[in-house]
Formats: sequence, structure tokens, C-alpha cells
Amino acid sequence: MFKKLPGDEARNLVSTTPDTAVVFRPAVVKTPAIVTLLIWLFRLIAGLVRLVVRHPVAVAVPVGLGVIWTLYGRTMALTVGGFVPAMGLSWFLLERDSFLRLVGWRLLAWWRLIVVYRRHWQPVVVISGLGRHLRGRDYLPHLRRVTCDEWADRVSVKMLAGQAVKDWADRAEHLAHGFGAPSCRVAVARAGRLVLTFPRRDPLAVPLPAVPVPDDPDVGPVEIGRCEDGRPLRLKVHGTHVLIAGATGAGKGSYLWGTIRGLLPTIRAGLVQVWALDPKRMELSFGRDLFRGRYAADPAECADLLDEAVSVMQERADRFAGLQRSHTPTIDDPFILVVVDEVAFLTAYQPDKHLRQRITAALATLTTQGRAVGVGIMAALQDPRKEVMNIRNLFPDKIALRLDESEQVDMVLGDGARDRGALADHISPIPHRGAGVGYLRLKTSPDPVRVRAAYVSDADVRDMAQRYGNASTESTDTANGCAGDTGHGCRGGVDGFEYGSEAA
Repeated sequence: MFKKLPGDEARNLVSTTPDTAVVFRPAVVKTPAIVTLLIWLFRLIAGLVRLVVRHPVAVAVPVGLGVIWTLYGRTMALTVGGFVPAMGLSWFLLERDSFLRLVGWRLLAWWRLIVVYRRHWQPVVVISGLGRHLRGRDYLPHLRRVTCDEWADRVSVKMLAGQAVKDWADRAEHLAHGFGAPSCRVAVARAGRLVLTFPRRDPLAVPLPAVPVPDDPDVGPVEIGRCEDGRPLRLKVHGTHVLIAGATGAGKGSYLWGTIRGLLPTIRAGLVQVWALDPKRMELSFGRDLFRGRYAADPAECADLLDEAVSVMQERADRFAGLQRSHTPTIDDPFILVVVDEVAFLTAYQPDKHLRQRITAALATLTTQGRAVGVGIMAALQDPRKEVMNIRNLFPDKIALRLDESEQVDMVLGDGARDRGALADHISPIPHRGAGVGYLRLKTSPDPVRVRAAYVSDADVRDMAQRYGNASTESTDTANGCAGDTGHGCRGGVDGFEYGSEAA
């Protein structure tokens, strides 16, 4: 009945029935004591070297005080021990930024590594399913290092062989709760390496005042707010198209008016024209003087204005063919930004089928062909479903503000965006906390960035219209050969009239 088994002979059997598992002791290899000591000594030396390399400041301070105590006595060690904190405090008070960059954040990273991440690493990754326990041995992803800045911890991790980024993205919420963070974002550093971002606080919790109007005309990226890491939020509108999606009260107007505000010097210089479509008759009507007659609210007028933009685009394409492949804003050929508020009303909810088809066809034409000739689209909507906006994939850059459902995040930003940390459905509905907060995903990067646009108040809009509207730009229009308002504003290559033409 008994078969030969590996290890010692079977012993201490409880039962010999066929259904009972055979209990045996596995073979034990007796290791010489000298080999065990050498292995232990090697691990001790390797651990000390690793400690010194990773945490030079934390090691140098106690070692230095110990050396001074040994060579010069206790009094000198205590004196130096008191002088070093005083010097550090003085450095912190006088040069806070350099102290935090060189010392402060490193010490915090070391403390967080020991107290938070290394202490809880094994139970968190095992319970979340990212580690494995096989044959009495734990296989865990390697926690490499932790870096800190003003608002977040960034944990560098080496994945187990055979793991995928999606395995970690699906468990981002488990990791956030396991390490006591409000959220977790997963980004790829390189093959097999990830960076987990755990915010410690929310730097975008407080509303931002309107960004000052730039002094110099620049069509480049427009500063409209702030990113979560403290950098200015600069949104590119020339050479791309931007789609903004968010529920009612999410702050879409802050992005529209923030962009227009940043382009005001270029509008005055004649390098940019903003054409506004405002079917709600509420958001963009405050500053209609900035659009020089290119404002439409009625659906039929919106369709006519879009058709006119298509005509400008096609005329430029005929002139640029074989001469240039990209657009440089000039007075003769300014950059045209078509701003559409609540585009879903024009493309899905418009009862007139003929108008709906005209508008959809014009938007599709502009988004597929307008970028190279200097015609850009910035559209805002509330409902991002495909049947509402079937050309949303034609917008390279997308912004997701507060959304009602988690599935809508991937509809706006693309597949996998929510798994990478774009929790737009978790943004607070309280206006002063969540209005203007969103996630930006550019065509050049798959990782969404949490941002907040500055709030442009009604008073700011009225001031913009008064300072940069038709009245204040009349002299500029006259200098460019346009006297008075023709009802359509001044534009290049339309109705036989061009900026700066000799005929004018």
C-alpha cells in the first residue's frame, strides 16, 4: 500500500484508509555552520552598502556625531549636534526652496519609505492580489525607492515577471486605501518598472483667480490654470483641436474663457480670430464684442458660421498646396479658433435634421482638415456618448471635468484612462471645490494629468470685452485696411478682402 516517498520514511500515520493523505517529513539538507555565517555576513554588508547609497544624509548624521564623540568627547558632540539643527533651521527659514529640494524632501521620502511603504508593503500587495504565496515562499514586487515633493509620494516599483500594467491599474483603489492615500495613479517608467503616485494633499482644492492677460502676443500654449504638481497649465490650441466634457456646473466656461483671455494680445494684434457658437445664449454672450461680429446663437446662424469657416479652410488649403505643410499665424492668414459651447445641442438635440447634418459635416471637415491651415476647434459638451458626439475621436486633446458615470471617463479620454487614475466621476460637485477641476489627456501622452482652470468671473469677462472689444481695436482694424464693422468682421481671404492687401 505504501509507495516510496521523497524524504524520510512515512511516520506518524493517523489513518491508512485510501482517502487519507500520507503525512511525511521532507528531506532536510544540513548546511555547515560556516556557510550560513558567510551568507549572513554577505547579506549584512550588502544591506549596509545599500543603506548608505540610498540614504546618505540619514547615515552621515549619526555616524558623524559618533566619530566626533569618540575623538573629541561628549561636549563637542553635543555642541555639534545642537549646531546642525540650528543651521538647518536657518537654512529652511532663509532659503526654503533649496532646503526642501536638497534635504527636506529626501528626509521625508526616507521616513515615508520606512514607516508607510516598507512596513505595509507585503500585506497590501498580497491582499490586493499583486503578490503571490507559493510553496511557503512570498513572491513580491520589488519596492525600489520613494521620492517626495510638495503634494505627493512617487513610489518606484519593479513588477513581477509576467505582470502587466493593467494588473496594477485595476488595483489602484486597493493600493490607495492600503497606504492611506486619497488616490493612486499608475504610470509606466520603462519596461517592467512602474511609478505609483500617492497624493498626500490636494493642491487644487482652492479656486484659482483669473490668470493675468499676457503682455506679449503669443499663439503658443496658453496659460489658463495650474497642474496638480504646481506647474502652470498651458493649453495648446494652435495646431490641434480640444474637446471639453463635463456635467452641468463642472466649469467648462473656465476653460473657454481662460483660453480666450490668454489669446487677447494676439487678437488685438490681428494674429488670432475667435469665432463663437453659443446655442445656449448664456456663456459666450458676455464677450461678444471680442468676436468682431463672428458670434452666432441661432442654430441656422451657427451652421452658416461653420460653413464660412470651412470656406476659409478650403481657400487656404488651395493657396498652401505645394508651398507649406503647417500654418504660421500672420495678419493675412490669422489663426481662427472656433469656440462651440454645448456642441451636443447642435449635433444631437437639434430638431431640424437638415441643420444637424450641416453642422455635423462642417465640424467633421474642420477637425479632419483644419489643423494644418490654422483653423482650430474648441468644443464643450455635457454628454460624451457616441450617439451624441460621434466625432469625438477627431479631437486629439481632451479634457474630462466632473462626469456622472465612471464609464464616461473612458468615453472622453480613451480606453484605460480611468484605470490610470483619471477619476473624473469622483470630482466634488461642490462648486468651490470641484468647478474647473479635470483631467487632461494630450495626444502625445497616454497618462492623464489632473488640472484646474482659473475662474474667469463675469466682471473679468466684461473688463476683457471693454478693453479688447470692437471699440478698443478700431484703430487696429483701420490700420489693417478695415474701416468700420461690415457685419462679419475683418478676415483674410473671404469676400475678396484680405488683411494688409495692396488693393485695400
